[in-house]
Amino acid sequence: MRAAVMESVKVPLAVRDMPEPTIERHGALIRVEANGVCRSDWHAWVGDWEWIGLRLPLPWVLGHEFCGVVEDVGPEVRRFRKGDRVIIPFAQGEGTCEQCVEGRPNVCLHGFQPGFTYWGGFGRFVAVPHADVNLVVLPDSISFVEGASLGCRFMTSFQGVANRAQVRAGEWVSVHGCGGIGLSAVHIAAAMGANVIAVDIDPRKLEKAKELGAMATVHAGNVDPAEAVKDITKGGAHVSIDGLGIKATCQNSIRSVRRRGRHLQIGMTSSAEKGEIAIPIDVIVESEITIYGSSGLPAPAYGPMLRMIEAGKLQPARLVGRRIPLEEAGTVLASMSDYGTLGVPVVDRY
Repeated sequence: MRAAVMESVKVPLAVRDMPEPTIERHGALIRVEANGVCRSDWHAWVGDWEWIGLRLPLPWVLGHEFCGVVEDVGPEVRRFRKGDRVIIPFAQGEGTCEQCVEGRPNVCLHGFQPGFTYWGGFGRFVAVPHADVNLVVLPDSISFVEGASLGCRFMTSFQGVANRAQVRAGEWVSVHGCGGIGLSAVHIAAAMGANVIAVDIDPRKLEKAKELGAMATVHAGNVDPAEAVKDITKGGAHVSIDGLGIKATCQNSIRSVRRRGRHLQIGMTSSAEKGEIAIPIDVIVESEITIYGSSGLPAPAYGPMLRMIEAGKLQPARLVGRRIPLEEAGTVLASMSDYGTLGVPVVDRY
């Protein structure tokens, strides 16, 4: 199969033929039709997650934001068959642990992820294990490019905004960091009737946030973003979201929250933070702030999001920045070192 291959850390991906993966008895072989290029791919490509033990055996095929068509299934698969259009959650489970049984395979006790645990969507074919647990039917009305744009960024933001923080119509929501996660959160919160404030240092991303529903923007390089949010909202956001995972966005997000508000952490740290960011504990205690995390969207919970897309309330295709051939995946990945991407780049030509 054709694949964009990581051959060394920080070395441009090479497009070449690789062995087609084989499926397990409980797995399915997916022909990839589209795959998003995500900052999580960048973290692995630059070796940024070696501090947590992620050292990929090279050569390796990244990619965890893909959808496509079922080519084959193992004999134990019951819910899917050849020809089904599917989207693949990136946070996957094996189906038998406590979290999986209760409908939360995204936080499986023995979880795994395409592109990191096994070869992913930068290849033409992907062998997904435990297919009955880890595949979701993609409605015919949703294109493969839209499906890929849901990826990890959009659906993780949906899980965070709708299910974890439970954003309500009329609430103020501030979003700190307007990359793929942040822009997704802006769009989803606005679609749910919230008043959204987008915070970033890139004017292009702030303008895109306004297109996606933000009613106000804050350039964090020009003002204290937390104070600006408090001024706009007359007291602070009901929900504030860190979509990037660095010290500045996390701290500014928490400082933006009004009393008894909620902070939602979606962005993950890099090797600079190594999973540890100092947060204002006294402010959290005195203001009774609640902190939520969000990691993926469990496969059983895709229904509401997909129905909102089919109804036109959510339009993930508006977040697609560029549609690119497989040969350009490495160039786009490298540009993320300077936060050079806008929205969600999607590979749709293999």
